[in-house]
Amino acid sequence: MLLPKRCFTLMFYSCFVVCCTGSPLGNYFSHQHQSFAPSSVQLQLPWETNFRQKKATTEQIIVDECMLVTSKEGHFFHKSRSPEATACGVYLLTDPDKLVEVYFDYLDVPCETGGLVSFVDGWELNGQFFPSTEDHQKPLHERFSEFCGTKRIKTVFRSSQNAALIQYRIPSKSKGFSFYVRHHKNPTPCNILLEGLSDVYTLRNYGKNVNCSLTTLYPAQVKVLSLGVGLSNSKTKRNHEIEVETGTLHKCEKQGMPDYVQVGGGEGFDLSQLSVVDSICGLDSSPSKQVETILCGVTTVRLVSSGDFDNAVTVAVTPAEVDDLDAASLVCGM
Repeated sequence: MLLPKRCFTLMFYSCFVVCCTGSPLGNYFSHQHQSFAPSSVQLQLPWETNFRQKKATTEQIIVDECMLVTSKEGHFFHKSRSPEATACGVYLLTDPDKLVEVYFDYLDVPCETGGLVSFVDGWELNGQFFPSTEDHQKPLHERFSEFCGTKRIKTVFRSSQNAALIQYRIPSKSKGFSFYVRHHKNPTPCNILLEGLSDVYTLRNYGKNVNCSLTTLYPAQVKVLSLGVGLSNSKTKRNHEIEVETGTLHKCEKQGMPDYVQVGGGEGFDLSQLSVVDSICGLDSSPSKQVETILCGVTTVRLVSSGDFDNAVTVAVTPAEVDDLDAASLVCGM
């Protein structure tokens, strides 16, 4: 979301358009670049220089869908085809253990006609955010960078998790922008967004007072494979102390435990609308026999941590099928 005063909120879509284009662009923006380039030599950032050196092998992608979801690295181009003030977005996604880095190398978006481009640290759908405002280390206003005009954008933007968003509104025909996308390793992944993948994932707080979540954009089955959250799993225990397995404890949030794992779902990213089927804690190295089937548009596994414990939970996530309805732990919209 660009700031509320801009009235720039994207509508929630139930389906996503996955980027599959990659043809060379030729002189797509050549005349704009020539007219924009000043006569003096411009400062070249190391990040930009590195991309220019690899230009021959960098995939070039035209953004011609108003809502585009892509996991590709490359050089992205968009040029407005109409003067309509439509809010659009490029939803960037990468592997759970990576970050998204964006550098704008060209911008021609007139401010006087209401044009605007924004980099968002995370995703926004229908005014709801991933990661949620409660679980992100930055306040909401610091997660947005807005700009327009033809000024040089020297900032290299980097997301805090494996998802980022480029929002734009260009009510001027033949105006546009281009940017590079690269993915980098994240040594301490916390919030993870998934789109259509089955795999095993671990959430951990690294001993910090942070909340971490794994969110899928589809109905899913969740099975806890190992659990070490709260109780005896203290980060201050002495080396000679032995961890005693408690097994998996249920309804930990209702019992007032400060550290726990929520499993639930909803129709968006808003945690206030998250329906929780269980909150668990304890120390259990054995896979759970129970599988939570969440038949909602969004499935969430959320690790809540006080900072007093080194918490970790490992889960197996699988897309749910229609046949799983009878075994559903939660069904949204009914």
